[in-house]
Amino acid sequence: MKPLREPAFARLWIAAFFSETAEWMLQIALPVFVFQATGSAATTALSIVLGLVPAVLLSPVAGVIADRWNRRLVLCVVCAGQAFVALPLLFVASSGPVFVIYGVMAAQAGLASLFEPARNALVPELVPAGELIGANGLMSINGSVARLAGGWAGGLLLGFGGLGWVVVAYLGVLVIGSALLARPFRRVAAPKAAGPHEPVLRAWLDGLREIGREGRLRLAGVVVVLTSLAQGMFLVLFVVFVLDILDGTEGDVGLLRGVQALGGLAAGFAVATVARKVAPAALLGWGGLALGLLSAVIWNLPALTASLGVFIGLFGLVGAPGVLAGSGLLSMVQTAASSERSGRVLSTVFAGTAGFTALGALLTGWLLNVLGTGVLLNVQAGLHTVSALIVLAVSASGRLRGDAIPAVPRTG
Repeated sequence: MKPLREPAFARLWIAAFFSETAEWMLQIALPVFVFQATGSAATTALSIVLGLVPAVLLSPVAGVIADRWNRRLVLCVVCAGQAFVALPLLFVASSGPVFVIYGVMAAQAGLASLFEPARNALVPELVPAGELIGANGLMSINGSVARLAGGWAGGLLLGFGGLGWVVVAYLGVLVIGSALLARPFRRVAAPKAAGPHEPVLRAWLDGLREIGREGRLRLAGVVVVLTSLAQGMFLVLFVVFVLDILDGTEGDVGLLRGVQALGGLAAGFAVATVARKVAPAALLGWGGLALGLLSAVIWNLPALTASLGVFIGLFGLVGAPGVLAGSGLLSMVQTAASSERSGRVLSTVFAGTAGFTALGALLTGWLLNVLGTGVLLNVQAGLHTVSALIVLAVSASGRLRGDAIPAVPRTG
């Protein structure tokens, strides 16, 4: 928990919690709303895709903004912007119009594409180098608690009060997050000068070339492709799995999606404390393998039982390896990318994540009636497993250079 001794990181940590809580409220509520309004998995998949494509298109701009502008100010403006673009949802009735949902999801995704690179590029400036994985672990704790609180609140408010209640709560949470980011941070490490202001496209391509030059970043790219396809499949299949296979309600969707935070919370504490010196590739490989195998168990278990209590326990457990793998991937990218290009590298990673997540969702919506839910769920688990095995094989071969945690410099 040493990173929380840095006041600037502690404030960013709290602000990130409110931002992620708000994001999870809409991530749960909007796809369920669309599915209930249309009854179509393909339409639900389209809504998810439209909420991801802007992140791909804005990737060059997002990375350059994260490297050139004040990152704290970017985060503050994004939070305020997300609150503003959500206002039209207050006027959406229970049956639509769905195109308003599409527009809001696209606008939210565009703003989120600016938020993630700036936040993750800012973290190394606020904590000592040797505490970076611990800081990422603490951010994972935030993500886990936010998933639990936001997922539960989004599903519950949608079920009992409709979309309007969800939006009002969402706006209130974002206002708090924006207020916490209003004051400047005191940095541990001064940001490096961005250098001459090249044209946006050329600057972004410079970040792409860095990914091509660095082996750890190339491996991270392979992982992003496979796991993002799996995530896109999950976003569509999870709603169908809970509502149709388990015969659950919209509240159950929020509960089961949010309860993953319990395992993630435990894993986040582990990464922030006892596992903060573990090599990123080890976290990524073993965490991803556990995620894939446990997912396969969950998807096939309804053949034996559809008890909600059993699935609450399993979805809570599956959050742990997800956090381990995510912390490993993020730490690998942060330590491999040069600080002056970290925003561009991170934005490219997030754009790849969004793009292949969208592709996975589209393919799932198209193939669901052809292959069936059961087959696609097992393909989804298999993608996580294959990705993890690739990481473990490359790591065991000794071809990863620099996959170590920098030592904390001595003072005094």
